[in-house]
Amino acid sequence: MANGKIKADTLEHSTAGSLDTKFVVNGSAKVWLNLNGTGTIAVRDSFNVSGVVDNGTGNYTTSFTSSFDDANYSHAHTNISQDNQFSQTNNTNFVQAAGSIQQRNGYWSGVSGENGSSGDSLYFYIQEFGDLA
Repeated sequence: MANGKIKADTLEHSTAGSLDTKFVVNGSAKVWLNLNGTGTIAVRDSFNVSGVVDNGTGNYTTSFTSSFDDANYSHAHTNISQDNQFSQTNNTNFVQAAGSIQQRNGYWSGVSGENGSSGDSLYFYIQEFGDLA
């Protein structure tokens, strides 16, 4: 049985219009994660995630199944602590590599430059955009 290819520059839906395939290839998240980071961490759902390591309070490393070309991909995140306070990704312990990303979450009161104390995230979400290797 031979393998085939489908080549298309445009995708068209019967009622929703058409879309250039470059938006599908270049504009789609290559990694996303929905994690409960409290207690024993639990991945609720994910795409292109091979594992998550709990490095300590509020500090997680997410490894990717398929790596990016390099560490210059775009990272977006949202964190909500277990007491429903918004938290931030802190500069300390933030390491972005082609095959993984590590970040530490801290409580944030809105003061510019504040690092805050570390805190586990009840809702920890990441999205990564870029070119896969």
